[in-house]
Amino acid sequence: MPGMLSMNDLRKAVKAGEIDTVLSCIVDMQGRLMGKRFHAQNFIDTSWQETHCCNYLLATDLEMATPDGYAATSWSAGYGDYTMKPDLSTLRLVPWLEGTALVLCDVLDHHSHEEITHSPRAVLKRQIARCEALGYTPMMATELEFFLFEKSFDEIRKEGFRNLQPISGYNEDYHILQTTKEETVMRPLRNHLFAAGIPIENSKGEAEAGQEELNIRYAHAMDCADYHSIAKHATKEIAWQNGRAVTFLPKWHHAKVGSSSHVHQSLWTSDGGPAFFQDGAELGMSDLMRSYVAGILKYASDYTYFLAPYINSYKRFQRGTFAPTKTAWSIDNRTAGFRLCGDGTKAVRIECRIGGSDLNPYLALAAQLAAGIAGIEEKLELAPPTTGDVYGASKAGEIPRTLRDARETLRKSRMLRAAMGDDVIDHYARAAEWEIEEFDRVVTDYEVARGFERA
Repeated sequence: MPGMLSMNDLRKAVKAGEIDTVLSCIVDMQGRLMGKRFHAQNFIDTSWQETHCCNYLLATDLEMATPDGYAATSWSAGYGDYTMKPDLSTLRLVPWLEGTALVLCDVLDHHSHEEITHSPRAVLKRQIARCEALGYTPMMATELEFFLFEKSFDEIRKEGFRNLQPISGYNEDYHILQTTKEETVMRPLRNHLFAAGIPIENSKGEAEAGQEELNIRYAHAMDCADYHSIAKHATKEIAWQNGRAVTFLPKWHHAKVGSSSHVHQSLWTSDGGPAFFQDGAELGMSDLMRSYVAGILKYASDYTYFLAPYINSYKRFQRGTFAPTKTAWSIDNRTAGFRLCGDGTKAVRIECRIGGSDLNPYLALAAQLAAGIAGIEEKLELAPPTTGDVYGASKAGEIPRTLRDARETLRKSRMLRAAMGDDVIDHYARAAEWEIEEFDRVVTDYEVARGFERA
């Protein structure tokens, strides 16, 4: 891919004065890039081997607060170091920042140098390894949806996040005229990401004013998650460079459609064949695929937290908004939580439509792989597809309606505890609990406006 760098490429670019900065980044619990800016010469001399960060980076919230209740790190333990180990296979140019390269790092224990189990990349690595042990390679793709706004991040923050105005005034789903007006952000986003080694397919207007979607080519599960995190980060930086703001908040306004992150997935054999496809089978679905899909359906409520990790995430699940409320599967039907795509072809796959734009891709992909593997191991049988308007399907399973509900299903999930480990589940259950505690103590504008005079 263009934009990818070997260490030898980096040395030559540094010597030529083309690169002077290397971003060494981990992915935090929220899916954000956290790390350091190295002088490029220092990186190629020593820091390509490892560097360090405070271990609180995998135990903070969106505000970078340091809640108690985590077994892995705490005030009482003194907040020590983690080791950041650059994964040199991710070394790439950052074309939208002058003279800059980026590398993603794995997070290791400072003393044992073993991988930190609740690190998002480590969580996904484990599920990929489980797939590979069964003889399959997981291939996945995520869709990134977000809103573009007229003003910049700084202007919006200084105005108290009020009177937010999207960049357009009408639904722009597939709309070429309106999205032309947004090309000052979207064109450099597509081109810079492609030049950074991320296989961008396209962008398009989505089904609301100011809403865009970015699509990246199907890839190995780890590459998919890396692409997603880098692309999301780039979207914010490139919007900022152009005086605009973007949000990946799933539901920024109660009267507006929400933003999702649909996940397409399939398994492939070691020789590159589509393990989900069986010629002549109903819908082209192999027995393996049917068991996998049965697994992600059976355990959907167990892993919903990893698809919808905040209070706001659950505001998106509303009937008639293309966001699902049921865990049923259906054939090319956008009212279902799971949509069969490419039926009858080698591209047959399942799309999970539950995830919001705020998900951490590593955790979301890992959770679905764990559920799919459980379906295969349990030899689950897939129920017939649901037809028609799935919002009204009374017999279909329900997506957890609140973060409280999702936290409980996560905490009690025997499948996820077996697949990911008690320490990982307890860690993220505490993260969910903290979000609830923080929200519960805040008086919202809604409460004041509704009850100030009339209560």
